[in-house]
Amino acid sequence: MDTTLLDVLAYQRNHHIDGNVYKACQCDFAYNSNHIEGSTLNHDQTVQIFDRETFSGTAKVDDIVETRNHFSAFDRILDTWDTPLDADYLCALHRTLKEGTTDAKDPIMAVGSFKRFSNVIGGAVGDVETASPEDVPALVDALVGEYESREPHAMDDIVRFHWGLESIHPFSDGNGRVGRLVMFKECLRAGITPFIITEDLRAFYIRGLREYEKTPGYLDDTCGYAQDRFEASYMPMAREFAAALKDAEGPMGLE
Repeated sequence: MDTTLLDVLAYQRNHHIDGNVYKACQCDFAYNSNHIEGSTLNHDQTVQIFDRETFSGTAKVDDIVETRNHFSAFDRILDTWDTPLDADYLCALHRTLKEGTTDAKDPIMAVGSFKRFSNVIGGAVGDVETASPEDVPALVDALVGEYESREPHAMDDIVRFHWGLESIHPFSDGNGRVGRLVMFKECLRAGITPFIITEDLRAFYIRGLREYEKTPGYLDDTCGYAQDRFEASYMPMAREFAAALKDAEGPMGLE
């Protein structure tokens, strides 16, 4: 992937272009990533919030807030696509995702900071254990340091980083959504086609995370399949728009 997608996403956002790649990425990403974590919003409601900042129907208030926040978090990764990862970056992204939620009003949930109590992946005793709160800062620094030392990054580097971050589970809530946003950002940074883990891939994605240490191919294949679908679904629109813009205005640059 060249810079076509990044340029088109930024241009369409900045010029309020409706019905194309930027809107599709925003709505599809927010709907799927939140729905994987149990959001009660459907896709049409997600689009309605994006289009008009209004809502009709029934849903949890936090789901509505977190959908709007996901739109902001996506804009953040577009604006910082080439920024190296570190603990501060991850915490800032978490703060954007959780701002204004019930969790943000509760100090024990540590929104924008690392977790203050132990948690598990799956939410039940006996599910996958994660790092203890006192170990999180050092583990995150080590994970980020090892990842950044191997730039430029390939797809398997990005997937492995995601698994490492999910294994640490550094935040009280929102780990998966932060991690999936980071994967998208890092694909843009590496110049490779990004991807969205859709709800229909949830079971394969969760299995991939659980089994990664023994069989990394499960998660690699799931992310690769999502990447192929992104290439087929979004990239033709992006290339068509870039070509039309070039014809109309000359070479395109970020504005």
